[in-house]
Amino acid sequence: MQWTKQNEQTVYENRWFSVNLADVELPDGRHLDHFLIRLRPVAVATVVNEANEVLLLWRHRFITDSWGWELAAGVVEDGEDIVCAAARELEEETGWRPGPLHHLMSVEPSNGLTDARHHIYWAEEGQYVGHPVDDFESDRREWVPLKLVPDMVARGEVPAANMAAALLLLHHLRLGQDALP
Repeated sequence: MQWTKQNEQTVYENRWFSVNLADVELPDGRHLDHFLIRLRPVAVATVVNEANEVLLLWRHRFITDSWGWELAAGVVEDGEDIVCAAARELEEETGWRPGPLHHLMSVEPSNGLTDARHHIYWAEEGQYVGHPVDDFESDRREWVPLKLVPDMVARGEVPAANMAAALLLLHHLRLGQDALP
């Protein structure tokens, strides 16, 4: 069954997102009002080193009042290339400049409410260039063994679904079947 948007109007907007109200027609002809959030694309990046450790940030999210491991991430600025934004965010939030970035995945974390699309990249090498400019974004930055990722996700230490999916895919790509018990 396909829902059809008849019209959409902005209720609130700022430079990061807009909250819109859509008139949606259901397949049976009924209409409903549906709020949605329009967002800029989000660029995400990390580095996995030769020891199969992944660079993560330990941070608090005040909205859910939760702590968890995340990858560096942020919105793509107007006119900015997504891969350049991913590299910029990684350097700003961790102090590490990535080598060549590889596209890992693109996901829509909550496509029933928002059009946010998160583009996730990773590098096999990086260079430490100094203390992160945006050190207020996380409590600490650490190299975490990829082999620990499945248990971390299972314990809820990676609460964001997009981050959990990316880390589990990196775990699979780098460690594959050798990591299974």
